[in-house]
Amino acid sequence: MADLQTVYSRLPAFLQNAACSIKGWQINRRRYNRRFYELLDQYTARENMPEADLAKWRDLQLHRFVLHAASTVPYYRRKFPEWGIDPNDIRTLDDLSKIPVLTKAEVQDHLTDLRSDICRSMPTMPVGTSGTTGTGLLFEATLESQSRQWAVWWRYRLSHGIELFEPCAVFGGQSIVPVGRNKPPFWRYNQPARQILFSGYHLRPENLAAYVDRIVHSGVRWIHGYPSHLAIIASCLLENGIDLTEQIQHVTTGAESLLAAQRDLLKQAFGGNVREHYGLAEGVANISECPHGNLHVDEDFSAVEFQPRGNDLFKLVGTNFTNPAFPLLRYDTGDVVRCVDDGTVCGCGRRGRVVGSIDGRIEDYILLADGTRVGRMDHILKKMTHIREAQFYQREPGKIQIRIVRRPEYSPADEKRLLDQTALRVGSDTEVTLEYRDRLPRTSRGKLRLVVSEIDDARIDV
Repeated sequence: MADLQTVYSRLPAFLQNAACSIKGWQINRRRYNRRFYELLDQYTARENMPEADLAKWRDLQLHRFVLHAASTVPYYRRKFPEWGIDPNDIRTLDDLSKIPVLTKAEVQDHLTDLRSDICRSMPTMPVGTSGTTGTGLLFEATLESQSRQWAVWWRYRLSHGIELFEPCAVFGGQSIVPVGRNKPPFWRYNQPARQILFSGYHLRPENLAAYVDRIVHSGVRWIHGYPSHLAIIASCLLENGIDLTEQIQHVTTGAESLLAAQRDLLKQAFGGNVREHYGLAEGVANISECPHGNLHVDEDFSAVEFQPRGNDLFKLVGTNFTNPAFPLLRYDTGDVVRCVDDGTVCGCGRRGRVVGSIDGRIEDYILLADGTRVGRMDHILKKMTHIREAQFYQREPGKIQIRIVRRPEYSPADEKRLLDQTALRVGSDTEVTLEYRDRLPRTSRGKLRLVVSEIDDARIDV
């Protein structure tokens, strides 16, 4: 039986638009309920809270959450006695250092045991992520935790003058236009959210004029998406002398690190209001850029720790206290930040820690034989929970090697799904080979990059 994605890909464009809008209506109904607006008011009220009060509020949430984890989660019920730790003693951010760091591999190995007993009585929804390492992770989240996450994200957007349900051009990773399509439109519409959803898998040179034309004639003032996708559009604008600095008022990026060169490029093409946001589906950390250009830790959303690694680099470790269905204490995100400043007084009025830059998800492009540059391959892996680690490696256009570290449960069905999901995004003409390994190479900073290219036109210089 064909899956929903296959059925969707066979529909005519007008029915795909209808499907996107139906899905958008379902998401809006779940995400923007009465509780979301209550939480948004609460987060906004805490935005300029005095630093001591903010730390006290965070630590109180943390203490309660640790007690919840210790009493309702089988993994922590077992581990706290093994560690010889009384959960009552974990009362502040500094106290967390008594607990061992939790890796993503450990989470994968103990998914069932990390599920709280409350899941039997509270409404939850599945959440998937692949993160920096390409490790598929599927877990449960309470509906309220999703409202909290979107409330803190909208606090950030509102601070920049973006209005709720402002029309937006979105460049994400969903496969919303069949990869084999060779003429416009390379976009679909989510009418309830007032979004134009642009495909990230058709960004070849001959198609870029159609993308730009749709943006211009849509009149949207806000563009959001992966930096790797937006940089391609920005280059097209500059190369063709098209000025959108009067039209576009807001450019926001997420899911990948925004590199300095990319920021400069986006500023030239769209104007000065380019803003970066860092967040994770696991809810263990959130960092938002303010109107003054500083990256603030959202101290009231989670308990974030920075572990020194030398050369002014810090490993980002976080504890989520917003999702009681799947508590993660001291979760290693795999990401690194630079220049943590505890004492910055920002002109925006916000208190708490500020970071200089985020070395999170940095990926090269995949270059197809026809010249299409495809960024952000993580969507392929979000539900691939039997893969320990993955990396897309390329030496020549139109050919991809996927390096895989398997978990014991990995089967031929997983291999088929991986190949099918890859073909949905890069087309069946792209040659894809799999290489199974015991371990994948890391960068000098100890990070695993999901996409690595040896092709000059596809590399992103870090």
